[in-house]
Amino acid sequence: MISRLVLKIQGQVQGVGFRFASQQEARSRGLRGHVKNRKDGSVEIVAEGPAEDLKKFVDWCYNGVGPAMVQKIEQTWSEPTSEFSDFVIKF
Repeated sequence: MISRLVLKIQGQVQGVGFRFASQQEARSRGLRGHVKNRKDGSVEIVAEGPAEDLKKFVDWCYNGVGPAMVQKIEQTWSEPTSEFSDFVIKF
């Protein structure tokens, strides 16, 4: 089942390559969406794909980026909009 997941990732996640690494990981899992830095120092990810792949992606977010120190991830699940054709970094 395809789902949409919005993540707000808090901790030391800006300036450590988190967006680039998460783009590569999302693409390797066939996810679509975007990642962007937020003004409050967090990173926001909007991703669509199979629910099981999204769950594994969340696990990766906690541990996947070398110097990043993730403290908290807020998750919001919903129905997909199918608006994405790729996974991109938004600036």
